[in-house]
Formats: sequence, C-alpha cells, structure tokens
Amino acid sequence: MDSARADALSARSRIAAGQWIARSAESFRHLPPPAAEVWLGERGPQHPGSCDASPLAGAGWTLHPMGSTPPGRVDARWLDAADPAQRAELFAGLPAPGDEDAAPFAWAHRALVRQGLRLRIGAASDGRSAGRDETVWLQLRHQPRAEVEAPMLVIDLQPGAQLVLIEAHEREAASATDCQRALVQNLHVHLRLGAGATLRHLRLVAPGGQDRVAHHVRSRLDRGALYHQALLASGCGYHLQCSAIELLGEQAQARTAGVLLADASNLEQQVQVAHGAAHTASAVDVLALGSGSARIVANAHTRVAPGADEAQARQRLNGIPTAGQPRLVLRPHLEIQHDRVQAAHGATWGAMPEDALFYALQRGLDERAARTLILHGLAGAALARALDLPELMDTLGVDERLGRSLARHLAGPAGHDARGVCHV
Repeated sequence: MDSARADALSARSRIAAGQWIARSAESFRHLPPPAAEVWLGERGPQHPGSCDASPLAGAGWTLHPMGSTPPGRVDARWLDAADPAQRAELFAGLPAPGDEDAAPFAWAHRALVRQGLRLRIGAASDGRSAGRDETVWLQLRHQPRAEVEAPMLVIDLQPGAQLVLIEAHEREAASATDCQRALVQNLHVHLRLGAGATLRHLRLVAPGGQDRVAHHVRSRLDRGALYHQALLASGCGYHLQCSAIELLGEQAQARTAGVLLADASNLEQQVQVAHGAAHTASAVDVLALGSGSARIVANAHTRVAPGADEAQARQRLNGIPTAGQPRLVLRPHLEIQHDRVQAAHGATWGAMPEDALFYALQRGLDERAARTLILHGLAGAALARALDLPELMDTLGVDERLGRSLARHLAGPAGHDARGVCHV
C-alpha cells in the first residue's frame, strides 16, 4: 500500500475512533455540523451521476495575476494528493491536526483530499521592504470539482514579501463549469508569513443554497508580519468559516472582519487568535445580518499567553436582524494569562438605527433602498478597517461586490418586521 493511501486510511480510522465532533463541543454548541459520513462522501451523492469536472474546464483552483505583478515572484504548484511524492510536498511543514474541537474536520480533509495548490511568494529582489510596485496582486478562484470535495491551499510568504489576494468561492454566480447540485466542501487553507511579510486577504464565499461548507484558514505569523483578512460570506444549508491565527513573533499583527449574510440559512464564523509573543496586536470585527429564519453564530476567542508583554487585543461583534425572526448568537471571549496587556471586547445587537433610516427616507429613497444604503455603510466600514488601505476598497471592487450581496439579502418582502432572537 502506498503512503498516500495509508495516510488517508489512517485519517478515516481516527475519525471513526473519535466519533466525530461531540455534541458537548463548546465551539459547536449553537450550530452543530453534519455527521462525519457527509464530509467523507460515504452517504453517496444526492443525485445520480457524477459531478466531477476537469481542471481544463476551469474547475478547481485557477490563478489570475492582477495588475503589474512583478515577474518571477510567484511559484505555483498544483499537486496530486494521491501521488505519494506530491502529497508529501503538499503537506510539507504543516502541523498535524491537534485536539481542538474542529480537529475532526482536519482528519476528514486528509482522508478525502485529492488535489491542492501550493504558492510561494518571494520578496522584493533588493531584499528591502517592498513598495506598492513590488507588491504581488493575485486572484484565486475555486470552482467545485466533485459533489463531495476537500480542496487545499498553502501559501508561503518569504520574509519581507507583500501580497494582496482575492480568494473567491462564488457558486451564486453560476457558470458552465459549476456543478449545479448541493455540494459538500471541506476546505483547508494554510498561510505562513515570514518575518516582515504582509498579506491583505479578501475572501468571498457565496455557496449554493443547500450546500454544506466548512472553510478552515490557519495563519502563522513571524516577527513583524501583518495579516489582514476581510470576509464577505452568505449562508447555506450548513456554513462554517473558521480562522485560527497564531502571532508567533514579536510585533506581529492580525486584523479580521467578517460580514455575514443569511436568510433562512445557517452561517457561523469562528475566529481564534493566539498571542504568543510580546508587542503583538489583533482585532476581530463581525457584522451579522440575518433575516427570515436564519441562524448566525459569531464566535471570537483571543488568548494572550504568558510573556506576551504589551499585547493588544480587541473584539467587536455586531448583529442586526433585517427581516423576519433570525437567531443571532454573538460570543466574544478573552483568555488573558499576562498582566501588561490592553484588551477589550463587546457584543451589540439591535435593529437598524431608526434615525438613520428616517433621514434616508427623507432623501426620497424607498425603504429597501434606504436600508441597503445604511447597511452598505456599516458593512463597508468593517471591511475597510480590515483591509486597512482605503484605496483597496476601490481597487478590489469591494463596494460593488458588497452592494450585490446586500441587494440579494434584502430582496425579501419589504416592510417585514425585524424582531429576531439574540444570544450574547
């Protein structure tokens, strides 16, 4: 038996022994994931026939340089996880799944992964900090290749490298290459930032209405590295967005913002930040917009380890019911094991500001347009704080994408009461 098949079988046996994710798992208490058989493809397709698509037809990962990306700075390798040598290259240097609540997802991924993309981003040729002209600009798009799949992405930023990345998973914008069935996707992304590296990361996730999706993004930052993530995601049958960020070197900084939209669907974002060195900083923003019978959960957990002197940690979770009676759960959490730190967290929930809506209506807008304008401002501000550079909002087309997403979200009956249920 080859090593790739042995690794996959070992992962399956670990899942069987661990009985998947326990109902008592604190991280998944409010929105439990489907059973292990779903993620392993053992329940069979819901429809007859195959949903496989060829990479030549545009399925899987496709890489699109943007602007004047400096030549020779991007090394891309599409790897076959069924080949022992390529599998070893794909997983090289990555940690094995641990004992955290979400670890069974990682074992399920190892059991099912078929292909992966590994990127290496080099620094400026002169070895100094890269300016705008030396920044690498990339767009990564992923279209499903199978009805049950486990895609993988690994990005290594060399010391001093700078990258602006759009990562798009948009099934709502269906194409000829898109599988038109309810899919199961267990994606794992590993980001490794060398000393002084910078990554500004825009993630766009719009699954099909009945899809079951779990995305796991694990980031490790060395000294002075900076990682900013802006997430725009919509709900589906089951949707989990999980980010784990490790600030391993002094002066490393991370900032995330998630705008979550769900209407009669489910969506959870988990953000876990670990401050492991002095003078590190993190900020977590979430804006949850729910309507109908949506269930949205925002989980933020920041840990400041002993010795992380002068660490700064902030969490801000906000929920707004936009129509119907959605269930919104906001859970900020700080675990501080050091004295000299600056930390704050909070959660706010409530209807859209009535005064803002009144003044918008006075400008001649109908109620739906007024609501869209106000929510666009709130969501755009959160994403702009994450990306940090105002010009990126225009360059990456964030406002336009956000406007389309909000229009779809608010397309239900106008004037419907927005009461909702909140748990903080």
